[in-house]
Amino acid sequence: MSTQKTSVEWLSEMTFKAKVNGHEIILDADAEVGGKDLGPRPKPLILVALAGCTGMDVIAILKKMKVNPDYFNVDVKGEVTEEHPKQFSSMHIVYEFRGKDLPLDKLQKAIDLSQEKYCGVSAMLKKAMPITSEIRILD
Repeated sequence: MSTQKTSVEWLSEMTFKAKVNGHEIILDADAEVGGKDLGPRPKPLILVALAGCTGMDVIAILKKMKVNPDYFNVDVKGEVTEEHPKQFSSMHIVYEFRGKDLPLDKLQKAIDLSQEKYCGVSAMLKKAMPITSEIRILD
């Protein structure tokens, strides 16, 4: 078993600096709760983690299948509860592709492999909530 680590240093007010894999991310809050909006809020970064994890899987799998989309984008929407602690209750992933003669069966297979076998972020989040997905082929 391996271990991953991050640290989050308080800078001022509601601003923090996170260190992740040698990179820095500034986190902050809205002005209405004392922040200065200098960076993203922490909760949406969970959506980023899911989109990035599954997106990297899908591209890697499609390359092995010799499928090369001209464009690929992953949108993730999370529904947040109204009561505290406010948390995601469900997530929906939209995989957007653009390209000539894209084989839908291979796109779906790559997504299924990511969601069912490879994406650790998805596997973890699925223990807490339902995650649905769809494919959109853009013209």
